[in-house]
Amino acid sequence: MVPELKSRKDRTVSNLDAFLDKLQEEIFDEAKQALGEKGFERWRNPKYNGRMENPDGWGRVTGECGDTMEIYLRFKDNKVADGSYFTNGCASSMVSASFAVELTLGKTPEELTDITADQILDAIGRLPDDDIHCTTLAARTIQAAVDNYMGTMVKKV
Repeated sequence: MVPELKSRKDRTVSNLDAFLDKLQEEIFDEAKQALGEKGFERWRNPKYNGRMENPDGWGRVTGECGDTMEIYLRFKDNKVADGSYFTNGCASSMVSASFAVELTLGKTPEELTDITADQILDAIGRLPDDDIHCTTLAARTIQAAVDNYMGTMVKKV
């Protein structure tokens, strides 16, 4: 390759890299502003994400916004021993589901019925006002999972 063409190509690649780095930084700054520090960290490093094989209870709810959330629970000694979620929704939906699952761990079915959207939001820290409904979706999905679990327990009796 001709040296001046290689140099121009290197400058173009370097400029593109710098542009992409700046763009990524701006996206992350906006996400931190919107989701708060805890929400941003959970968005970047999801916990409890993925569908669970053979859960003891699971629920699926579609919110008014069109996001669908699924929560899976596994019980041991009448307490949630493991949980996971899946959502096709936005970052706020994903973060809400992740914190919701975390709140279920170690709780009995009766205690799960007390988990509210406000508790999920408190665990996250903050969400954009337009996305607060994601915490309600997460709370409703926990309730659907508990209902499913209780229904299977009644069938076993």
